[in-house]
Amino acid sequence: MSKPVYSWPNNARLALSVVVNVEELSEYNVGQGDKITEPVDELHVTLSKPVRNYGNESNYRYGINEGHARIAALLDRYNVTSTYTAAAVSLERAPEIAGYLRGNRHEVCSHGHRWIHQFRFNQEQERQFIRDAADSIERTTGQRPVGWLSRYLHTADTRRLLQEEGYLYHMDDYSADAPFWGDVDGSEQPMIVVPYQLDTNDMKMWVAPSYLPKDWLDYAIDSFDTLYAEGEHSPKVMSLGLHLRIIGRPGRIGAFEKFLQYVATKPGTWYATRRQIAEHFAAQVPAP
Repeated sequence: MSKPVYSWPNNARLALSVVVNVEELSEYNVGQGDKITEPVDELHVTLSKPVRNYGNESNYRYGINEGHARIAALLDRYNVTSTYTAAAVSLERAPEIAGYLRGNRHEVCSHGHRWIHQFRFNQEQERQFIRDAADSIERTTGQRPVGWLSRYLHTADTRRLLQEEGYLYHMDDYSADAPFWGDVDGSEQPMIVVPYQLDTNDMKMWVAPSYLPKDWLDYAIDSFDTLYAEGEHSPKVMSLGLHLRIIGRPGRIGAFEKFLQYVATKPGTWYATRRQIAEHFAAQVPAP
C-alpha cells in the first residue's frame, strides 16, 4: 500500500514525541480495595497473594516526590514540548504536577482513569472509564484530553468508544513509525492512530535489570539516527517513553539529558505533542 505524501511543519526531518507517563498513585493497591497487588516492581517481586506491598507503593511515590522535578527541569532547560500520558487519578493525587501542566506547552493525553487494565470491563464500564478520565483531567489541568493510551491491553470497543467520546487519536499501536488512519470496529469513520514505540521506553530498565541507562541511551540514539535519516524522504515519528519513577532516578536521569544534548545537534527535529502530530496529519492527509 502506498504511503501518503506530506511533510512536517517547516520541513522538519523528524517529529520527536517525548511521552512522560504519569501512573504513580493510581496503580493497583489492595489498600484501596483492589483485588490484586500491583505486579510491576523494580525488584521483580511477585506476590502470590493479594497482600499490601508497602515497599512497592513507595517505589511509585518516588516518582511523584522526586522523579518528576528532575524530568520537568530538563524539559524546561531544553525547551522540549512533550505529551504527558497521565492516569487521571494520578493527577488528582499529585496536584503539583497538575499545576505544572495547567497552561503549559505540554499536552495531557489520557492514560485511563486509573493505571489499571480496562480489558476486563464491559462496554458501558469502559465508556464510563474513558469519560471519567477526560472529565477528571479537564478539572485538574484545564485541558480536555484528545488522545488515549491504555495500560497496554484494550478491547475491540475501545477505539469506537474513544471516537464517540470526542477523542482525536489513539496510540495503542506499535505497527508503524508515522501516523495513519485506522479502522474503527463498529464505525464507518476511521480514527487517527499515532503509534507508540515500546523499544525506546525506559520501562525496559525495570523489566530487564541488566539493561543499564547507557544501553537505553545508545538504543535511543541509534533509533533517532535511523529515523532522522529516513525522514529526509518520508515523515517519521520517534517516541521516547519516560516514567517518573524510572528515568527520574539519580542514576538514570543523566541518560535522558545526554539524549537531549545529542538531539540539540540535529537541525530539523520537531519536538511535537501527539496532538500536534495528529492535527497536522489530519490537515495534510484527508480521511479515506
